Amino acid sequence: MELRKSETMKNLAAAYAGECQATVRYRFLAYAARQQKLYKVAEAVDEIVKNEFHHARMFYTAIQSADKRTIEGLDVVGNYPFKEKWDLLKNFDFAVENELSEHRRIYPAFEAKAKEEGFDGVALLFRQISAVENCHSKRLSAIGSLLKSGTLYKRDKPVKWKCGQCGHEEKLLEAWETCPVCGSERGYVELELK
Repeated sequence: MELRKSETMKNLAAAYAGECQATVRYRFLAYAARQQKLYKVAEAVDEIVKNEFHHARMFYTAIQSADKRTIEGLDVVGNYPFKEKWDLLKNFDFAVENELSEHRRIYPAFEAKAKEEGFDGVALLFRQISAVENCHSKRLSAIGSLLKSGTLYKRDKPVKWKCGQCGHEEKLLEAWETCPVCGSERGYVELELK
């Protein structure tokens, strides 16, 4: 079967579109964290943004491999989420849902179709990116849980907090409001994620 005329090609286009949208949605999430002066939260989300960008790039590359000529256009059909509002906490929940949907439902189905159509390399790509999406869901869930419980910078037992600006470290129950060394805001304290 020719990739250009396959269901796998349609799935690649849908995956590419989905990853592009995830990149932008998570840029919104990082932006919202920065607006609340949660700079290290924003940096953690920025890492996921970078991953999603590269997922889109890999799907785009697979699409381009289908034809030596320029591909003028592909119809993209998909059901893409538009749940997010300007609520940081809820948006972490939505991001987790989206990542789990890709990991549990969307990419496994795309992988199965690619295998069925004989595109083992594409099937492997869907499987590998699905595994990354699962990691994203766990990281986003951990950050969201800390934010909701008010324990992003508070713990039951003393932990070592580290300023992401100057490197100052101190073992405390709660991170400082401003770093005692450089005066940086609490939002620059490194995150402790499990």
